[in-house]
Amino acid sequence: MDTKLLELLVCPVTKGPLVYQRETQELISRSARLAYPIRDGIPIMLENEAREISEEEAARPPTPRPSV
Repeated sequence: MDTKLLELLVCPVTKGPLVYQRETQELISRSARLAYPIRDGIPIMLENEAREISEEEAARPPTPRPSV
């Protein structure tokens, strides 16, 4: 996931920040408790495509960003 793109994207529901989860290929909105899928490198930022996540899943630490 391009870090510059990630800095620009926000949750379409809350307008809050998103956290990239590499293992699941999702962008997590902790405030909305939604996980938006990334398919073929493209974030799908539609509420009806997102899955609901638990409080525990929302509290997980983000995947460390690769150093450049």
